Formats: sequence, C-alpha cells, structure tokens
Amino acid sequence: MPAAAPGAGGGPSPRRPHVHPSILSADFTDLAAEVRRIGTADAVHVDVMDNHFVPNLTLGLPVVERLAAVSALPLDCHLMVEAPDRWAPAYAEAGAQGVTFHAEAAAAPVRLARELRRLGARAGVALNPATPVEPWLDLLGEVDMVLVMTVEPGFGGQPFLDVVLPKVRRLRRAVDAAGLAVAVQVDGGVSATTIGRAAEAGADVFVAGSAVYGAEDAGAAVEELRTLAAAAAGGSAA
Repeated sequence: MPAAAPGAGGGPSPRRPHVHPSILSADFTDLAAEVRRIGTADAVHVDVMDNHFVPNLTLGLPVVERLAAVSALPLDCHLMVEAPDRWAPAYAEAGAQGVTFHAEAAAAPVRLARELRRLGARAGVALNPATPVEPWLDLLGEVDMVLVMTVEPGFGGQPFLDVVLPKVRRLRRAVDAAGLAVAVQVDGGVSATTIGRAAEAGADVFVAGSAVYGAEDAGAAVEELRTLAAAAAGGSAA
C-alpha cells in the first residue's frame, strides 16, 4: 500500500509530493482496470458531480462502494455536490479514505468535518478559484486537507489558473506557521508543465487527470509528475 496522504497521523512530511490521478479522465467502461493502470499513485481521485452544484453529472455512491471494494489504492473523493452535509458521511461509510466537500456548499462545515473524521475518513474542504482562503485559516485544525481549485469545477481538461497560486502560497504559510500537517491539494490543469509552479507555491497533493490517463504509460506519468513536483519544492519524491 502507498504511504498515507499528508495530513494523516503518522504519515510523511506535508511537503512530500503525492499524486492522485482523477478517474474523471479514465475509461468509465472498465474502472477497475483503469485503477490498476495507476498503481504507482498515492490515491485515486474520485470526482462526484451532481449536475446542480456544477453543470456536470458523473458518478455517485454505488460506484464509490464498488471502487472501494476493488481498489488497492485509497479513494480520495471530491464531492462537487449540493448539500454535502447530507451526502458526504455516506462516502466515508462506503470506504473512502478521504472525503472533500466544498466550502461554498456546506451549511455547517466544521460539524461536517468532525463527522467525517469520526467515521474514520480524512476531512477535506475545497475552495473554488474565487473563494478566499482567509475564512478558513483559523479553522485549519478542523480539516486534514484544503483543496484549492486551479480551474472552475465541473469539467476536466481546462487550463491551469495561475491566478490562484497566491492563495496556495498564503495557505502554505498559514499551515506551516501553525505547525499543522494539513495537506494542500490542487486540482485542475495539473500537468508536467504546470505542476512545478503549484509545488513551488506550496501544494503537496496534486490531482491530475488527462496528464496521467492520456499517457501511454499512466504509471510512468505519475512518477514523472511526482519527481517534477519534488524538484520544484526542493524535496524528495521518495
């Protein structure tokens, strides 16, 4: 099994880069085989979209339950849904090791994060590109990960938004100043040409879709991204 994600108790340093390929770019007709293609990854990123919070509909709880049963990798579920207070705990109960909800959609985010942790999952909060990080800086101890969207959520294949990088830097400074093992994840447009900028800004968990699943050797693509991120952050990919 891969090492625990940053933010998990006893896991590696928060700056050790982790790569979570998004199955949004995978072949949905054979997801079990697509997960096996990324055996070098740290986790499987599962994008759950409800066609309400975002204008796209992907997969839901039944598929996550089956993935949890067949995947040798942890599941990192990113819920782009309305009413995550109602739906998110079920994903933890289904076997997801990490469940991330959107700050813009949660009615009681601290209570929800605590419930996810109680159920044994790592709790994450996601911020859209225009959502400020400052309201969350005093609440960092309530979550295990903050996901900064580097595209507008809803569709894969969008270009990376460099305008979000100052927010990543502010978040990294706050996490380090507080001495917390909170992971900083970026999602959207991550590729061999953009991952270095995100890593230099302070991200340590990278969601990549087409950059991994569009490669002939998905496992090698994961390793390349991890190496590039480590080099940009001045650390090690090991």
